Amino acid sequence: MKNICTVFLMGVLLYGCGSTKALVTADKLPIMTSIDLVNVNDDKVMVEINPGAFTTNVVSFFIPKTVPGTYSTDNYGKYIEGFKAIDYDGKELVATKSDDNTWNISNGKSLDKITYLVNDTYDSEGEQEEAVFSPSGTNILVGENFVLNLHGFVGYFNNLKEVPYILTIQKPADLIATTSLGKEPSQKPDPSWDSFMASRYFEVIDNPILYSKADTETFLINDISVTLSVYSPNGIYTAASLKDQMEKMMKAQKTFLGDIDGTKQYSILLYLSEMGATDANGFGALEHHTSTVVVLPEVMPKEALEETMTDVVSHEFFHIVTPLNVHSEEVQYFDFNDPKMSQHLWMYEGTTEYFANLFQIQQGLIDEPAFFKRIMDKISNAKTYDDAMSFTEMSKNILEEPYKANYANVYEKGTLINLALDLQLREWSGGEKGVLWLMKELSSKYGDMTPFKDEKLIDEIVAMTYPELKNFFDTHVIGDVPMDYNTYFAKVGLIAASAEQPCGRFFLDQEVPFIDADPSNDNAIFVRKGISLSSFLTDLGAQGGDIIKSINGTPITLEGIGPVMQQSFTWPPETEITMVVKRGEEEIELKGVAGTPVVKIETLVPIEGATAEQAKLKEAWMKG
Repeated sequence: MKNICTVFLMGVLLYGCGSTKALVTADKLPIMTSIDLVNVNDDKVMVEINPGAFTTNVVSFFIPKTVPGTYSTDNYGKYIEGFKAIDYDGKELVATKSDDNTWNISNGKSLDKITYLVNDTYDSEGEQEEAVFSPSGTNILVGENFVLNLHGFVGYFNNLKEVPYILTIQKPADLIATTSLGKEPSQKPDPSWDSFMASRYFEVIDNPILYSKADTETFLINDISVTLSVYSPNGIYTAASLKDQMEKMMKAQKTFLGDIDGTKQYSILLYLSEMGATDANGFGALEHHTSTVVVLPEVMPKEALEETMTDVVSHEFFHIVTPLNVHSEEVQYFDFNDPKMSQHLWMYEGTTEYFANLFQIQQGLIDEPAFFKRIMDKISNAKTYDDAMSFTEMSKNILEEPYKANYANVYEKGTLINLALDLQLREWSGGEKGVLWLMKELSSKYGDMTPFKDEKLIDEIVAMTYPELKNFFDTHVIGDVPMDYNTYFAKVGLIAASAEQPCGRFFLDQEVPFIDADPSNDNAIFVRKGISLSSFLTDLGAQGGDIIKSINGTPITLEGIGPVMQQSFTWPPETEITMVVKRGEEEIELKGVAGTPVVKIETLVPIEGATAEQAKLKEAWMKG
């Protein structure tokens, strides 16, 4: 760190004195980058990058095509316009664009700097079929808010990803930055600009910045300093109003992790969206080594927001274990414009999501029925994907179809793979070892700067655990054989069973609707597929995919369904119902009575005559 700081200080002094440019190498001057958040024109931000001198005639500049943690092709270069390469005399050099994300500059030896304008991604989310996921996107709201996922603003030159960066940002005086990116040491306090430093390009894009009016809270989790920053456009939420739940949750996480420690500071950047046509509409979070960007709707009730934040932020924080601490060479040396994907999404996302649920039962944040419901929901959700698809094959090819369409299964079946692995390890070790133990062992062996060989990880796991585990991986992770979950539940004295549960309403269960609108078909109202429907719908004979044309003579449209749902709250059980649905090309009339709606659920129940050994393993699994 001291050497890096010395490099930065030298760079500031030399540039400040107008010295002759030195050749850029990894141990010399940093790449000087400036972003202007004050003089924003037409919702576009000016970026200027001064890379030092080049010795080659052709210089290539890149904006990322893909960034770690997204597992999608987003082509951030599409949001760049007005690209200019300027020589030392202030004249424009010839620059040609070879693809969405690459600019080739002629006469590179004369290149002094490049400039370009950046459009934000939030404004265009509603216009694109495959929009950038909001937590990895960018926002430009003049004078009020800037979401700087820096891969959308700052690029890199060929062969210079390992060169240090100094990032200077001119900004409105009343907006403050929340980020884990280190401040440039020579900066003096000034409300009109910030200066940050990074040891290499990856560190730039690994540290998003949220600019907004001051609304932050900081708390300590053991020796980790956590900063929560909240942007709530209508002032519905503040950092202070959400701090207690975040602090409680993260303390529980740290207790669960024990001596696994990946950072001394962590930033939670929460952007609450109004969900308009030019606002964020992709909800969730994106992990980084020392921070996460979270995007959620501002209209969420506080209880629902806190529950979602607990699930989402805990998942992202657990990423300090994997892939941020335990990862392959494909992750360590990530190619932003020609990515080679690792085969271990079962671990990067599956282990992380498993921990995000397991720690809540182990630390008393949820009770046993709630934990069992989460497991059974994962099983139900996993059935909507290809259950006979190799997880390692899917992971390696996740940017391509048909694997891309199955990506979300990493959070469903990926969790279940880890659950089965956990229970198997606990059985063989008498309850002493599980997936958390395994990740601690891998963390000790590797750590954040030592990647593993992608093709050797599973053999290494088998070597440090049990030879019999090879069959589990060969069959269910590398192989394409679906798992029999009851085989693993039985190890802890449980079995999956069906039960009926009142759902209270005819068209939704709690917050889960049985019907939805199809924007691609004039917002037609249809019965959802792949979920358990209420007895009201099944007794009528409705099926997933049916388009509802009318109910008791009332045409069902996006506008018309609301009044019918309101009326349904007062239907007595004997109310006669006639529903017309379109199934394929045929219209069908369904008749029945309202009844008292229930929904069939799958739950975990104790096996009759469970043994003391099974009870012991269950205790070790759920209590840690």
